[in-house]
Amino acid sequence: MYGMLDISTSGMIANRIRLTAAAANIANRNAILDEHGQVNPYRAKRVFVTAGDPSASTTEGRSMGVHVSGIEDDTAPPNLRFDPTNPYAYKDGPNVGYVPEPNVNVVVETMQAMEASRAYEANVSAAEATKSMLAQALRLIA
Repeated sequence: MYGMLDISTSGMIANRIRLTAAAANIANRNAILDEHGQVNPYRAKRVFVTAGDPSASTTEGRSMGVHVSGIEDDTAPPNLRFDPTNPYAYKDGPNVGYVPEPNVNVVVETMQAMEASRAYEANVSAAEATKSMLAQALRLIA
């Protein structure tokens, strides 16, 4: 019975991380300078979630539920906006006059945040139902 709580809890943790990454992406959607002041647009963060072992139990030491297997930068090229008067625009090369911008699509990030939020809520409901069933089973036994 406790394994079901582990599954719901791991889902809540993974979705919290997904929501945090989406919020960071939205917050940095206009960041074109790195920490050293160089033109290096922010790269969107992508969260990768991996399923645990469904045959595992809490006593065997194997993970149940899901876990975040990695958070990586999106490899898509930066978006380009034509603005030759901008001091951060490319001065030479094939993209002269274009300003590199983060590869963040606010609509996609908002949808991913909504999806993570709803999945988190579903895991909370599943955990509450599991706790209720466990409490009822204990009442029946006692």
